[in-house]
Amino acid sequence: MILAIDIGNTNIVIGCIDENKTWFIERLSTDRSKTELEYAIVIKNVLDIYRIQPAALEGGIISSVVPQITQIVRAAARKILQKEILVLGPGIKTGLNILVDNPAQTGADLIAATVGAISEYPVPQIIFDLGTATTVCVVDKKKNFIGGMILPGIRTSLDALTANAAQLSGIDISAPKRIIGKNTVECMQSGIIYSNAASMDGIIDRIEGELGEETTVVATGGLAKNIVPFCQKEIILDEDLLLKGLLHLYRKNG
Repeated sequence: MILAIDIGNTNIVIGCIDENKTWFIERLSTDRSKTELEYAIVIKNVLDIYRIQPAALEGGIISSVVPQITQIVRAAARKILQKEILVLGPGIKTGLNILVDNPAQTGADLIAATVGAISEYPVPQIIFDLGTATTVCVVDKKKNFIGGMILPGIRTSLDALTANAAQLSGIDISAPKRIIGKNTVECMQSGIIYSNAASMDGIIDRIEGELGEETTVVATGGLAKNIVPFCQKEIILDEDLLLKGLLHLYRKNG
């Protein structure tokens, strides 16, 4: 069992995983002001909640898109585990052939999720990650990462919609009883849920049209469970996908 951490712009995903199961997965707020000790306390507390002893962990791996705190979190995890913590980046073997203009610009989270998807599901693939931004990764039938899309995330869109209207703040991201809203809150909920579901359905159609073949579609990320049930396309919801990818990468570099 290893400790896997993904540092995103809004949340830090932390979990313990082995080849048989994901022991837990939790989301913490990304805080750029926290010190190494403060993050160490957070990690230790989460492990304590699930009654996992640091000595039971083989090691850890981190993917991060927030370079300001990557090494702080790494040092914090090392302090608790007393073992080496890998960071997904230069020097790490991924086994992934990235066919884009500048492979070095591909986010560590996208690499981890794609590695997880390739190890779990048939190719070609479309992989949606619904977080601060919604990202789309495309893998061809030869298991090459060939590119994707980035669009505004669900919460980002909702925050932009309500930013200048105090009366509309605090809308919950949940589906109303009907698609045709009967009040302002229902209209906004319907708009957020169904516009994103329709967007995913349409993106799948267009990418498959460009590829000229059907794909396996996988969705992950903190908000995927809110949207996938309302899509018309067949989409696999895998909330542990990124952790599975990090485990695979840890084994490859162990």
